[in-house]
Amino acid sequence: MLAALLVAGLVVFLTSMRLTRLADIIADRTRLGEALVGATVLGAATSLSGMAVSFTAASSGDAALAFSNSVGGIAAQTLFLALADLIYRRANLEHAAADTGNLFQCTLLLTLLSLPLIAYTGPPITVFGIHPVSFILIGGYVAGIRLAAQVREAPMWRAVETDETREDVPEEPEESDKSPVRALIAFVMLMLILGAAGWVIANIASVMITRFSLSSSVVGALMTAVITSMPELVTTLAAVRRGALQLAIGGIIGGNTFDILFLSLGDIGYREGSLYHAIGAGDLLWLSVGMLMSGILLIGLIMRQRAGPATIGVESLLMMVTYGLAVAFAVTA
Repeated sequence: MLAALLVAGLVVFLTSMRLTRLADIIADRTRLGEALVGATVLGAATSLSGMAVSFTAASSGDAALAFSNSVGGIAAQTLFLALADLIYRRANLEHAAADTGNLFQCTLLLTLLSLPLIAYTGPPITVFGIHPVSFILIGGYVAGIRLAAQVREAPMWRAVETDETREDVPEEPEESDKSPVRALIAFVMLMLILGAAGWVIANIASVMITRFSLSSSVVGALMTAVITSMPELVTTLAAVRRGALQLAIGGIIGGNTFDILFLSLGDIGYREGSLYHAIGAGDLLWLSVGMLMSGILLIGLIMRQRAGPATIGVESLLMMVTYGLAVAFAVTA
C-alpha cells in the first residue's frame, strides 16, 4: 500500500516537471502571458490529482477528507512560494515578479475562500442535493478568469519597475510566431496522467484511514493535500529556475483558486446532503489558515519588499511560521 502511494506520488512529480516547460511555451505562443497562463492553464492542470482525491472521497461519503484535501492543499501550495523565495537569491520573489494579474487572482482567491465559511455557518439548504454556494463558486471562478484577462489587456495601473523587476518576455522571440497546438495536446495528455494518479492516491488514503483509524481531516490536509500538491511545488521551483517568475506565482495562486472548485465537485459527489454541513469545526482550521496565508501573500505582493531576512520577504517568513504552527496544532489537537 505504501509502495503504491509512493509510485503514484512519483508519477505526479515527474509529470509536473514537463508541465512547466509546456506552460511557458503556451504562454509565449498564445501571447497570453505567464501570469494568466500560470493562473489558468497550469493552475488547473496541476490541480487535477487533488480534484480526483476530493471527488472520490466525497463520493464514498468521507466529507472531511474531501474538504480538508481541498483547503489543506491551498495552504501547502502557498507555502511553496515561500520555499521558492528561498532559492531565488537575487531579491524577494514577490518584489521581482510584480504583475497586476497575480494581484487580481489573489483577491479573487480570498473572495472565493470566504464562501465555504458562509455556507458552513448558514442554513443547510440544497438544490438537487447541492448547496447553492457550490454553484456560486463555479460562477465566481469563471467570471474571475474573464476579468483577469481584462486586467491583463487593459491594466488601470502598473507596478513600479526596479533593477530587480523581472519582465514577462519570451525567452525566444520566435516562439510567439509558432502554433501552440502541439504543446496544448501534450499538456492535456499529462493532465490526464495527473488525474489518474490522484484517483489512486484517494483510494489508498481511504484504506489507510479505515485500517489505521486515522483522522480524515489530518490525512486530507497533511497527506493527500501535500502529495497532490507536488505538481505545484515542482512547477514553481522549475519556473523560478527558468526565470519565469510571474508563471511561478501565477501557477500557485491560480492553482489555489482552482482548488476551491474541489469543494463544488465534492458537494456534487457527496450524496448525503450539503458537504459544508457534513464537516466539523476542526475542518475549518485549514480553511482559515489558507485565508490567512493568502492575505499575507497579497500584502507581500502589494508592498514588494526588495529584501528581508535571508534575502526573502517578511511575508515568506510569516507564511512558513503560520503553516508550521498550523501543522503543530493539527497533529496535537
